[in-house]
Amino acid sequence: MDLVYKPELPKENRPIYIIGAGGIVRDAHLPAYKKAGFNVAGITNRTKQRAIDVAKSFNIPNVFNSVEDMVAHAPENAVFDLTLMPNQFVKTLELLPDNAAVLIQKPMGDYYEQTLEILNVCRRKHLIAAINCQMRFAPYVMAAKYMIEKGLIGQLYDFEVRLSIYTPWEYFPNVVNHPRLEIQQHSIHYIDLIRSFLGNPKKVYSKTLKNPAKKMSSTRTTTIMDYSDAMRAIINTNHDHNFGEKNQESFVKWEGTKGAIKARIGLLLDYPNGKPDLFQYCLIEEGKIPKWVEVPLEGSWFPDAFVGTMASLMRYVEGSSKELHTSVEDVVHSMAIVEAAYQSNNNGGVTPNYNI
Repeated sequence: MDLVYKPELPKENRPIYIIGAGGIVRDAHLPAYKKAGFNVAGITNRTKQRAIDVAKSFNIPNVFNSVEDMVAHAPENAVFDLTLMPNQFVKTLELLPDNAAVLIQKPMGDYYEQTLEILNVCRRKHLIAAINCQMRFAPYVMAAKYMIEKGLIGQLYDFEVRLSIYTPWEYFPNVVNHPRLEIQQHSIHYIDLIRSFLGNPKKVYSKTLKNPAKKMSSTRTTTIMDYSDAMRAIINTNHDHNFGEKNQESFVKWEGTKGAIKARIGLLLDYPNGKPDLFQYCLIEEGKIPKWVEVPLEGSWFPDAFVGTMASLMRYVEGSSKELHTSVEDVVHSMAIVEAAYQSNNNGGVTPNYNI
């Protein structure tokens, strides 16, 4: 089966100006942009030496002293790539030119009030703004979407994300102490992913939990996104399965009336080393025993999916695409689900009547 799973690239290679030089830039943004042949024209960072080091490693021609300095030198067709922490988004967006194109790192805020502040500044300045919800563009996700849109697995009725892994949170010093760790910083990927297939759910049920041996606010979550009495959409994450690799799990699974698709998220296994991804499908044929077929795909979530979010923004700006897939106007709904999940966590559940 010939699967279409790579993002379409823009016709015009606009210059990219990166704000921030942290690990996500070095490990994902710049390797992806290099792979795609994008033109990274400049970078700035609060600690300038870090920007200098990154620029040297990736042959970026310009290092700027500040965001203001960068904006003063950037051409009108520049695309800004904002890779800072969410609490710096609003003040940085205020410094960009009105009507500018900007890709903003996820999540869209540390809490919902901040999400709305980000949305409002983008609206007021008429920014063409997208959020880097890049999992939508992972090769196995795009391959699954192609098959589902072609009707190959029939009517989709079950969508599951399951993680039983060990995540070394110390690799993420900027978020390890976050009061809303698991859903806000991690499960947001899967919430947004499910929305990209199914749209907005009617209700959300969620419970996120601590590990009694750790200081983190939460490391395990179960979230149900309620669409109908026939569609099950569920996210189960356990980042504390530190019992060897044998029984670790990391996958996305789609089931339909005519078949099923399962994709292993290799990145999250034995993190940060990762394991190979695995894409497989099973189509029901009358009179035949179901058989799973493995299809090798090029690329992975990191860094390849980061091509997709930037390409989507560039194509929308140049007019070759009418849809900005991860626009702030769209992703704000993913953040609304995150907020609803925390409200469900705090207030949900029904106490049984034990007075019998």
